[in-house]
Amino acid sequence: MTRERRSLAENVADNILAMITIDKKFAIGDKLPNENELSANLQVSRTTLREAIRILVVHDVLEIQRGKGTYVKHNPELNEKSGLNELSTFQLDVKDLYEMRLIFEPQSAYYAAKRATDKELERILYYGRLEEEKILKKEDRTEVEQAFHKSIAKATHNEFMNRLMPILYQAIDKGVHLSDTNEEMVQNTLNDHRMIMEFLSKRDAEGAKTAMMLHIIHAMRGFGITEE
Repeated sequence: MTRERRSLAENVADNILAMITIDKKFAIGDKLPNENELSANLQVSRTTLREAIRILVVHDVLEIQRGKGTYVKHNPELNEKSGLNELSTFQLDVKDLYEMRLIFEPQSAYYAAKRATDKELERILYYGRLEEEKILKKEDRTEVEQAFHKSIAKATHNEFMNRLMPILYQAIDKGVHLSDTNEEMVQNTLNDHRMIMEFLSKRDAEGAKTAMMLHIIHAMRGFGITEE
């Protein structure tokens, strides 16, 4: 699915994919809601929904079982195609992981600000606000933080960035667990995410890029990681 001249059906297909991979509304083997319900939920015609489902069937995300319905397909080859599945199992140290974030994520925020559909932007802001609630309530925010950053990566419409995310999750997970006891780092996360969200909502690409860079640098400094 190219990012230029994207059809409505392609955008709907991306939205369904995000409902599976980010929102976790459907798991492998789950049956999707019926056509009337899903098209109403996505606010598109049944014709557009059918085309979106065809796109996801071609990409081995969904499968249609005649007489039964449409299901989320189990496809282990998806990770293998990325060529990064082995890397995601490496026990990289925090410094290496955060350097990777500093290289990739500011630019992701830049392209997300430029390319995100309204629905993708809505999803980013939703998870940003949900994470803020989790922080203020002192609840575990690991999955929500992953969803926030994954939503940004998806909105770049760059397949490599999406396939790189499992590796970056290691940095996000470690960052959450290590920073939860540091009030200054937690406050920095709140402030930084608010700034990222503000620039993204305004579709200010340079601002979003700078805000993401500062967010990662703040985390690195909190962990005592020097920028050499």
